[in-house]
Amino acid sequence: MKRNETPADRAFRAEVRDWLETHLSGDFAHARGLGGPGREHEAFPERLAWERHMAAAGWTCVGWPAEYGGRGASLAQQVIFNEEYALADAPARVNHIGENLLGPTILAFGTDEQRARFLPPIVAVRELWCQGYSEPDAGSDLANVQTRAELGDDGWRVTGQKVWTSLAVESDWCFVVCRTEPGSARHHGLSYLLVPMRQDGVDVRPIVQMTGTSEFNEVFFDRARTDAANIVGAPGDGWRIAMATLGFERGVATLGQQVGFRRELEGVIELARRTGALDDPLLRDRLTRAWIGLEVMRLNALRTMAGVASGAPGPESSISKLVWGTWHRDLGELAMDVLGAAGLVADGEPYDLGDWQRLFLFSRADTIYAGSNEIQRNIIAERVLGLPREHRP
Repeated sequence: MKRNETPADRAFRAEVRDWLETHLSGDFAHARGLGGPGREHEAFPERLAWERHMAAAGWTCVGWPAEYGGRGASLAQQVIFNEEYALADAPARVNHIGENLLGPTILAFGTDEQRARFLPPIVAVRELWCQGYSEPDAGSDLANVQTRAELGDDGWRVTGQKVWTSLAVESDWCFVVCRTEPGSARHHGLSYLLVPMRQDGVDVRPIVQMTGTSEFNEVFFDRARTDAANIVGAPGDGWRIAMATLGFERGVATLGQQVGFRRELEGVIELARRTGALDDPLLRDRLTRAWIGLEVMRLNALRTMAGVASGAPGPESSISKLVWGTWHRDLGELAMDVLGAAGLVADGEPYDLGDWQRLFLFSRADTIYAGSNEIQRNIIAERVLGLPREHRP
């Protein structure tokens, strides 16, 4: 990316780097490196304070149009921001779902009233969001959603259960895919509702994961209410909008994610040097392949984003999810193989995991959440390559 940067891009990179270096100090110096997958429990109030500090300085939603509180940054500058943020080891974002998923969806499909109501609190990090997609019987098969909503005189009433809802316990709002047409099936009859979380009728229950943490939750809606106007798009158009949201999820923030992947890979290589595992030709080959895979991942992400710089992402974004999910899961396995038998022993009582053990355990989920590998392959085959649809009884 740097080889093709314009003078304006280089100046932007310097501005971002200098601001982060200056402000990740003092009260926020200890926030470096906190949070992330499997560690979202770490210092949440401090990370929230940091992100509000960023907002006050105009460093949230940098790619959004200026009229909606962003900086109108180009695609290249958005990549630069996310890369520099990761390189600075800044804390994991608490507003990722609002800024990178819901916000772009509202920009693309929302009404003027919805933009005025929901975008400013996202920019200011005053309202946090979670995603109400998966259900016990509709995880990878999202079209099997059974949560339903009925429109009455007092607005929509939502009833059902969602699961694997990241950061629901901290969230103020949830965008919920639910069935609003009785008797409908599969992709038909779904709608995309914006539902307040802090009300009677919403019950959030944390799920303890293999890592011992609980960033995922299950959420129960029992006639939870939201205004009639809090539907994005038309009733029954929820599937199209939900798929666009997933495409936004695989946008420029993934470039920052890959900086973190590179740091992890460098750590595994250094671990292999210390343990002598680097002398094993098979492990050395796997480390080399991991480095090559990371380079391919970056180039593919840049190519995909350049192709969808205007408008909502298409099904091609599934390629990125398939690639990075598989790569990161394999890195977790590689880290454990480099550790050897020592990786089987916890660092302390009762369940004190090391960084590589946590990476291995959490990365098992990478090929499942946000769309499983099997589903991504189907999307690529049917909607990108135009192959015949999978037979369904």
